[in-house]
Amino acid sequence: MPIGTRRVAKTVLIGAVPPIMVKTQANPDGLPIEVFDGLRNSLISDRSQFYRDFAKPFYGVNFDGSAVTQATLDQFWLLSIQAGLINAFECIKAFSETDYTADLKRFDVPTLFIHREDDQIVPIRDSARKAAPLVRGAKEIYYPGAPNGLTVTHRDRIIRTFLRSSRHKSEPARGGVRCLPLCSKRLPPG
Repeated sequence: MPIGTRRVAKTVLIGAVPPIMVKTQANPDGLPIEVFDGLRNSLISDRSQFYRDFAKPFYGVNFDGSAVTQATLDQFWLLSIQAGLINAFECIKAFSETDYTADLKRFDVPTLFIHREDDQIVPIRDSARKAAPLVRGAKEIYYPGAPNGLTVTHRDRIIRTFLRSSRHKSEPARGGVRCLPLCSKRLPPG
């Protein structure tokens, strides 16, 4: 067992960017570096407006039927604006240009990829659809119509999925997946 996984039972990657976002020789279908340069330029020129603008595609508010509240958008802005400018600038480089391919191939625990099909920030074809096959035995769940911020917009479905996959080891599945007692409580609408 590789060092670092002795205490990890399983992993869940929700809306994750791996294996690599930017277009390279090894990743010819990736996004051009100019896309990420544009993000960096917008961040530097007006950080506050950048976060207001970024929240909209992050939560899919430009999709028909979006129920994202202004309060959610405001919360995104408030949390984002607290990040240091240099940290946020470097984060764009890290999430777009880091190649996680070798790391994914080393996963040795059950892994679940949860991703959204209509993500405007991390397109599914550039992330989960490429990453899941790199992890032996990985399972995949895709949510149609969900945005990048699906842990907020679809939290009830994410919580149920997580609870169903987290039953006690001593509680074998009989007649389907059994949930922890918390799963039987009614979850608020998401």
